[in-house]
Amino acid sequence: MAAETGDVSKPRVIILGGCGFIGRNLTQYLIENNLAAEVRIVDKVPPQTAWLNSKHQEIFGSPRVNFRSANLINPASCESAFAVDDREYDYIVNCASETKPGQTDPVYKEGILKLSLNCAHEAAKHGVKRYIEVSSGNMCSSEKVPLKEDDKVDPWTYVAKYKSQVEEELKKVPGLQYTVVRPGIVYGIGDRHGLAPRLVIGAVYKHLGEMMKLLWNKELKMNTVHVVDLCRAIWFLALRDDTRGQIYHIVDQGDTTQGIVSSLVSDIFNINHDYWGTTLSKICKTDMETVVDEVNDKHMGPWAEACSRNGVENTPLTPYIDQELLYNKHLYLDGSKLLSTGFTFSVPQISRDKLKEILDDYVAMNLFPQSLVL
Repeated sequence: MAAETGDVSKPRVIILGGCGFIGRNLTQYLIENNLAAEVRIVDKVPPQTAWLNSKHQEIFGSPRVNFRSANLINPASCESAFAVDDREYDYIVNCASETKPGQTDPVYKEGILKLSLNCAHEAAKHGVKRYIEVSSGNMCSSEKVPLKEDDKVDPWTYVAKYKSQVEEELKKVPGLQYTVVRPGIVYGIGDRHGLAPRLVIGAVYKHLGEMMKLLWNKELKMNTVHVVDLCRAIWFLALRDDTRGQIYHIVDQGDTTQGIVSSLVSDIFNINHDYWGTTLSKICKTDMETVVDEVNDKHMGPWAEACSRNGVENTPLTPYIDQELLYNKHLYLDGSKLLSTGFTFSVPQISRDKLKEILDDYVAMNLFPQSLVL
């Protein structure tokens, strides 16, 4: 069913993977600020099972928003997702990809590379004004110097590995007007895989009454960006002619580290934290798989117990952390290229209040144990 189109002078937008964390917030940004005549949400997950909060449910119920179910790995399904009636869509944002940790290499290849190229070719066929590819910031690791967009890549996660290949392939799609954004760790309302696992782990240690111990040290770079600013940056770059064919790092100005994040988490849950340090962490690295399994086992039971005590019967949140996210890899990105365009951040650095907002939203949905955040 087509959405009721608003002001025809405003653009029509397709958000691929629109029920996900970034997609739902981008939809909210476009609708609340009256930036689009129509937003089509394309996803294989229906909104009814996507853990939307009440605000996002309201936004998705807008007459200017319509949902289309599609498995974008399938070319025919992808073609159907782009089908139009009277007027072409102007902008397409690809937030769709396999991001769930712990999958196999073929799953990521199909769910990222194949999916993204299907969508890019379809976008070119429809002559869209701009195709925005939401890529990954985990393209290389540097402790001493923040990485620039044109530095040589050496991806260190499965997602980044295939997103890097997508970036190269986009250059070969005839007629595609594209821009690539590489965000740091994205957090905000609806976050499940960015900083949310660390918040859940903080809650577990409050439940256990123990000190939270972390690998490596407080200097580990973990550059962040609030989801609202990522959405603002996506739209800002989409509307500019001089950003075509360009890559932009999207990171706030707080130069976030593991120490900053851990201190905020500890403050929220009133717990203490410490680090194993580089030497002990390197010993762990020789058998990282065993260490990660033990850590996850330690966290999962108490989390289930805390949820049960608080009447949380089902939740997408988990303290489970995949092995590749525990390596001694610095996410340290130079964001000056974006700033040179005149873009400014509404959330220039991470804060306790912005992290607490995530928890309060989940508590209101009965997806997070209320007793642990009082």
